[in-house]
Amino acid sequence: MKKIIIAAGVLVVLLVLMSAYIVQEPEQVVVTQFGKPVGRPITTPGLKFRTPLIQTVHRFEKRFMEWDGDPNQLPTRDKRFIWVDTYARWRITDPLLFYQRLHNERGAHTRLDDILDGETRNAIAKYDLVQLVRTSNRLAERTEVAVGDETELVQIDKGRNDIRLEILANARLRASDLGLEILDIEFKRINYVDEVQRKVYERMIAERQRIADRFRSEGQGEASRIKGEKDRELARIRSEAYRRAQEIKGAADGRATAIYASAYNRSADSKNFYEFVRTMQAYVTTMDSTSTMVMSTDGDFYRFLKSSSGK
Repeated sequence: MKKIIIAAGVLVVLLVLMSAYIVQEPEQVVVTQFGKPVGRPITTPGLKFRTPLIQTVHRFEKRFMEWDGDPNQLPTRDKRFIWVDTYARWRITDPLLFYQRLHNERGAHTRLDDILDGETRNAIAKYDLVQLVRTSNRLAERTEVAVGDETELVQIDKGRNDIRLEILANARLRASDLGLEILDIEFKRINYVDEVQRKVYERMIAERQRIADRFRSEGQGEASRIKGEKDRELARIRSEAYRRAQEIKGAADGRATAIYASAYNRSADSKNFYEFVRTMQAYVTTMDSTSTMVMSTDGDFYRFLKSSSGK
């Protein structure tokens, strides 16, 4: 009898342990019996009980969860093929409906792939590339399109953030009957495909080279203008200096002539002395210690030397 009581007690303990379960703070639970939900979802934490063996506990996250999409090659409205990589945040708002429609998080991710990738593809195809890479018409974000030698500012009616909100609204509408809520979606990356990227880089390089050539041409023109002004100013300064030098030289020559004339007009002794000094200066200038002089009897040198010797 005692053994039967012990066995019954152990069985009761096992049944209690099998029927009890704990719901954690970040969890919400749906209990099913033979695959069908029983009662309402349990969203409060604590110790809970179920019928052992015939009821199953399905646990779902109450916190925000991440959806990370795969990069896709998509065409824009202006026929530009680009890589678009997105990510989103979502949460389970109705665990019972979520279980009935999707069963688990893996099923939710598969369904979100269809919804978010599809809405992203539809939105990208409706807009030009310039609208996808810009957010507004602010001066700091203006996009310039080359038009000849000038640039034209392209105005947009919808930017990247508006397109993102459009994708989010359409995705929320499609996910409204799945027991989940899409909280946000963002563009992780937008880039050209490799072939188009090379062409874009080549066009950008050519455009920068065209602008650089224009700046060089303008610089060379400005340098030529400055050089021309410099040459004209230099010629003017030299002409003015030459004119001034000739004026000074003329004035000096006139003064020297006046001095010579004054010297010649003085007494014979003064005149002879002056002629002697000038002759000696010419002698010092034209001869050195290695020179040989042949003098004429009627020359000034001979005359002065003869007069100095007293003969």
